[in-house]
Amino acid sequence: MNFTPDQRSAVYEAIHNRRDIRKFLSTPLEDEKVERILFAGHHAPSVGFMQPWDFILIQAQETKDALALAADKERRALAIHFAAEGREDHFLQLKVEGLREAPLTVCITCDPTRGGDHVLGRNSIPETDILSVACAIQNMWLAAYAEGIAMGWVSFYKKSDVRRILAIPPHIEPVALLSFGYTDHYPERPILEESGWAKRENFQSLLHRDRW
Repeated sequence: MNFTPDQRSAVYEAIHNRRDIRKFLSTPLEDEKVERILFAGHHAPSVGFMQPWDFILIQAQETKDALALAADKERRALAIHFAAEGREDHFLQLKVEGLREAPLTVCITCDPTRGGDHVLGRNSIPETDILSVACAIQNMWLAAYAEGIAMGWVSFYKKSDVRRILAIPPHIEPVALLSFGYTDHYPERPILEESGWAKRENFQSLLHRDRW
């Protein structure tokens, strides 16, 4: 495999510049772009080639509103934990989701039963099914960036709420709510870094050789 310098640069640009977006325009998404993003997710690597993901496409406003309410409930519950640190007000000022505004949200799930009782590579480390779904999410993120579409990963919810709203079977794990849409606000740095909530760790301090 030999990439040209431009091809290699494009891959790294997508890796370094993709952002977790919370503000979306109401502009509809093109079906062909959405299909390419989903197809990129489906072509992620998975342990034992179990492909544990399913994709629930959410466009009905009523459903988006219900998910947004579930997310806001968790946001307010979490704010209590930051009160002791004096960061409750800062946290509540953060926009943590754009579920109502985004023209499309995808719930990506994990089916731990897919592939049967003995999946190659999963017997020893069961959570590799979730890790495989995470690979699909990253693929979708990079594909969305290549399509000029913003993506936001929503992680504020109780699984029981999402299962109820989306009629997901009890054994299926709702791993993430991924909102997609065009945006007129694409920050140069991660939103939580720009807001002063957190900063990127120093890479050299995380690098170990041969042993910890």
